Amino acid sequence: MTLPRNAAGQLMSLDGEPLAVQLKRQQRLKTVRALLLIAPLAVFLLAVFILPIAGLLKRAVDNPEVVGTLPHTVVALQDWNGKAVPGETAFAALARDLERAHADKTVAQAAKRLNMEIAGSRSLLTRTARHMPLDPAAGPLKTQFVDIDERWNDPAIWHAIARNGSSYTPYYLLASLDMRVGDSGQVERMSADESAYLSIFGRTLWMGVVITSLCILLGYPIAYWLANLPTRKANLLMIVVLLPFWTSVLVRVAAWIVLLQSEGLVNSGLMALGLINEPLQLAFNRVGVYVAMVHILLPFVILPVYSVMKSIPPTYLRAAVSLGSHPIGAFWRVYFPQTLPGIAAGGLLAFIISIGYYITPALLGSPNDQMVSYYVAFYTNNTINWGMAAALGGLLLLATMALYAVYSKLVGANRLSLG
Repeated sequence: MTLPRNAAGQLMSLDGEPLAVQLKRQQRLKTVRALLLIAPLAVFLLAVFILPIAGLLKRAVDNPEVVGTLPHTVVALQDWNGKAVPGETAFAALARDLERAHADKTVAQAAKRLNMEIAGSRSLLTRTARHMPLDPAAGPLKTQFVDIDERWNDPAIWHAIARNGSSYTPYYLLASLDMRVGDSGQVERMSADESAYLSIFGRTLWMGVVITSLCILLGYPIAYWLANLPTRKANLLMIVVLLPFWTSVLVRVAAWIVLLQSEGLVNSGLMALGLINEPLQLAFNRVGVYVAMVHILLPFVILPVYSVMKSIPPTYLRAAVSLGSHPIGAFWRVYFPQTLPGIAAGGLLAFIISIGYYITPALLGSPNDQMVSYYVAFYTNNTINWGMAAALGGLLLLATMALYAVYSKLVGANRLSLG
């Protein structure tokens, strides 16, 4: 049947409408139906994943305490040359702000924030606020402030107030990288006594590399063995691999503490065999952390590698051997390259999980074995310093994304395979 055409040459349907219009309408309806189907998932991801991360990243630069408590002082310091103690205008603005903050009971917020930069600022502000209001007739306000506390004669505290004159600050991010903004306004590196976080990030990444490498070295032969066993035996042994997934991490860590302690089963067995004369220090150090985390993360490597191995036809290896290749050479040149996507997927998964681990290093490690997540929890639960917690967490997230980008550039994200 030949369809008619309109005056413009377009094909027309039997009801008199151009076919192109009907096709576009059908495609539009199909797109709307697809969007409605994924809408619940999109809303869920937005609510529980994207918005919390966005809020976390905002906390890393959020700085409302000083500018909200001392607004007039911040404005008065905008024209300050920073070389000497500010003049009477700044002291008058500070007196006005402290009087209001003391009445509103908001001094503690600014005091806590300034105390992060200069130790003792909390007592300085709270003590000064208790003397408000001052009497202008009693003499210059600067003299009255210095009489309350002579630290008001130090430009450093004024520099700290001026640096926090904005609602956003790089302080937390710079502090997470062992840097800060100096009194001159330039970014400078902290002294060796104050630096800590770069070494913590380095330790976290190094421990992640070691744990991931051990998981691959142990998991690859296990996956190969499972992939070449009869299906019934492989399924039975796979239950052993999956067993850690069904057990709480806390229970597994507690079990390793029992096994690795000085009077534990491992040391008792080694001493009974005569291999050692005195117990080895296996728990509450890095050895214990490595052992427990490799045990916990091993299934995350075995499963993707096993899944990729099961998809490789065994005829490839047999064909290479039948053509004269040594079995080891055939394995290395024919079989192993095909398992690289599984190794990459398992390694990436184990590495990303390991650098964010908290409970295992906290329970089985020493103070020198704690990772970045420990300090995120410390700032969140102990000191209620959301800025530092968000900055450390944000940098950890950034490091993970950067490593994934490097992996994608070198290997290709399309080769990432979980089975």
